[in-house]
Amino acid sequence: MSGFPFIDADRLRSLLPMEATVDALEAAFGSGALPAAPLRTHLDTSAGSLVSMPATGPQGTGVKLLTVTSGNPELGLPLIQGLYVLFSARTQKPEAAIDGAALTALRTGAVSGLATRYLAREDAARVVIFGAGTQGRAHLEAMLAVRPVDRVTFVSRTPNRAEALAGWAREMGVTGDVAGPNAVGAADIVCTCTTSPTPVFDGSLLSAGAHVNAVGAYTPQTRELDEDTIRRARVVVETREVALAEAGDLLIPIGAGSIGADHVVADLSEVVGGAKVRRGPEDITVFKSVGVAFEDLVVARAAADRLGA
Repeated sequence: MSGFPFIDADRLRSLLPMEATVDALEAAFGSGALPAAPLRTHLDTSAGSLVSMPATGPQGTGVKLLTVTSGNPELGLPLIQGLYVLFSARTQKPEAAIDGAALTALRTGAVSGLATRYLAREDAARVVIFGAGTQGRAHLEAMLAVRPVDRVTFVSRTPNRAEALAGWAREMGVTGDVAGPNAVGAADIVCTCTTSPTPVFDGSLLSAGAHVNAVGAYTPQTRELDEDTIRRARVVVETREVALAEAGDLLIPIGAGSIGADHVVADLSEVVGGAKVRRGPEDITVFKSVGVAFEDLVVARAAADRLGA
């Protein structure tokens, strides 16, 4: 088997700017024929977990293998590491390998960007981001790609990292600062990109018309959003099947009887296809993402095509 290219994090960013990645996902969600993808599998390891996420469709076949190691940040190592392998749709020959953590950051930010493009108010300019890691940065890039952001506030348990991201925001021409969770009260857009297993802010503080992207929790037992947030919101998910199997932000209040499964008003394909979620400027909207393997495949294919693989 001949060699195939490896796309590292820097090359991936140069091949696929955030706005182009949002556009690629928009085309896929609007196509009416999403790639097939089973639920992710988790294998507990001595140091953390191994996650496997395969998908197949017209774009080809691919699989992402990620390790999640909670002790790594204390060692100066990434929480998430991994690899994506893309195979040809026709011959199933390996076409490219991609840094798995970089691909995850890019596609997660981009799918939130896509949801924000359709759900947030057109004039949304004030962003609060929970989490100061890779996803915090990716989400700032995504919000800048789809809305006229003029201020971003980072909320994090690691203030030095939050200040570093706020400084980067200022370099991008945006007012950047660091604050506590109550900053959501002044936000037009809130992004939660944390590893917290419990809610990170008080949903009663959300202002009318706010939009929330929640991406950090992806198991039935964990959530970043409290029941106030979910009850007040018009909720959109990637797919109902995946969200109602994996999203603790929804499954926990469903289990408590606070909401029913029908509290999800649309999936992202329906939204891109024209479903109206926001009935007026006062509605609060939530996009709950757990990350779906077909998103990785779509973005991997877009990167490989730009590379000429």
